[in-house]
Amino acid sequence: MRPLPGMTDPNPVSNNLKLFAPRGSLPAYTIRDFLHRSDIPFEYLELRGDEQARREAGVHNLNDPRLPVCVFADGSRMENPTLRQIIEKLGWFRDPSCSEYDLAIYGAGPAGLSSAVYGASEGLRTVVVERFAVGGQAGSSSRIENYLGFPQGISGVELAERARDQACRFGAEILLGREGVRGEFLPGKRVGYLADGTKIVARAAICATGVDYRHLDLPNEEKFLGKGIYYGAGSSEASLCGNESVVIVGGGNSAGQAAMHLCRYARKVSILIRAESLKDSVSAYLVDRINSSPNIEILAHTEITSLQGEDLLEAITIRDNTTGEPRTIQTRWVFICIGGAPHTEWATELGIIRDGGGYLVTGPDLLRNGTRPEDWPLERDPFYLETSLPGVFAAGDVRHGSVKRCASAVGEGAMAVTFVHRYLSNG
Repeated sequence: MRPLPGMTDPNPVSNNLKLFAPRGSLPAYTIRDFLHRSDIPFEYLELRGDEQARREAGVHNLNDPRLPVCVFADGSRMENPTLRQIIEKLGWFRDPSCSEYDLAIYGAGPAGLSSAVYGASEGLRTVVVERFAVGGQAGSSSRIENYLGFPQGISGVELAERARDQACRFGAEILLGREGVRGEFLPGKRVGYLADGTKIVARAAICATGVDYRHLDLPNEEKFLGKGIYYGAGSSEASLCGNESVVIVGGGNSAGQAAMHLCRYARKVSILIRAESLKDSVSAYLVDRINSSPNIEILAHTEITSLQGEDLLEAITIRDNTTGEPRTIQTRWVFICIGGAPHTEWATELGIIRDGGGYLVTGPDLLRNGTRPEDWPLERDPFYLETSLPGVFAAGDVRHGSVKRCASAVGEGAMAVTFVHRYLSNG
């Protein structure tokens, strides 16, 4: 753990953070996921009984509302902390330094960080707003092996950390623990209102908010979140899966990488896909590795039909869609990687055009038979990554028609800044 470049912490804390919580604590899972994605070393101590809770965490029992407890190396203690409080303790929380920016970027995944690097390095006053941790979905990947320039691969956490350092060295500001809730279009200005009341004024904006993993829409799914059901690659949970049976739902590269990472810890990893095989949706090198791993099985034409357990997930029922046969798998770990839903609800209020899935439509895709959108106010066509609102751009997974790859998101982030310059110069 270290302060962001360009930031100082008058009361710095060292890297050793301890997190105490009982198994199945959703707040503890959220904290673990944040710390892991933020590349902050920590020790997680799972409390298994009331006596241990009293002795080690200083609370009455496993149901004490003060759990989870975070203890920092300087001796300070936080009970049931919010991420905002943890970010403040780490010295990472900051307020905007400018009343107005040239460029505001929403989302600090690969696309947003790329935009920040190129925007700030080219002299634009740049601010990045991120609601969780830097890296986006890529930040949860245990290893990205097909990214140019890293022949041995690189973890999503390390790639995000390097990109964050790079952006900050060029002068970009990163506001963590902040979420945009609505926008406003004023002459020459794009105004973003954050959940805590902060207002971000900028001459141009890039939406790089990415997507969230879709849910299975099963009964009890919400009940078991953090208690056996997890969305994403599960890097922060891998070490807790020792000698257990783990299930991954999904057939993309993220699911494949999750399987390869989790199989190092778990006794068995089952990948559930509705398709015939992984070949059409997972990179060939990854398919070969999965097929050669003795403790990974692929269950094709299969989906989960129900979740069982009392307070914690204990088992799932799956169905083979070719035979209709049900089957029960005893498991406490299900990781769901089945595509995403974009964060674009704010666009409706502004009248920004989205497709049927909620993705932002940009550039040539806005034209119908060569005709610009009805409310388009300018005499030129929208730039390639520009939305139907001039000066607001989209990059990465949130954009309609984007290629769902880390390298593509980085490329779009850099390209978006090129069009921001054109917009700022000529409107």
